Amino acid sequence: MFADAVYPFDARGVAKRFRHAAIFGALSALQPGETMRFCNDHDPLPLLQQLQGHFGDQIKIAYIARNPGEIVIDFTIVG
Repeated sequence: MFADAVYPFDARGVAKRFRHAAIFGALSALQPGETMRFCNDHDPLPLLQQLQGHFGDQIKIAYIARNPGEIVIDFTIVG
């Protein structure tokens, strides 16, 4: 649990019905300055809207890769 730490989260290995709960749980466990590097097989636009609604200005969302079958997004908790 170090500031500026990056923790991988590969959603492709999580059952679809549990994904959102797992993602919200993982993000809630982060401290300010920590990042979850999220990997998925599709662009999770509804999830991004939910995250913005829940975390507001406390989360920074940045695409790292946007390729067919491989979406990588950094979710950083802002202090």
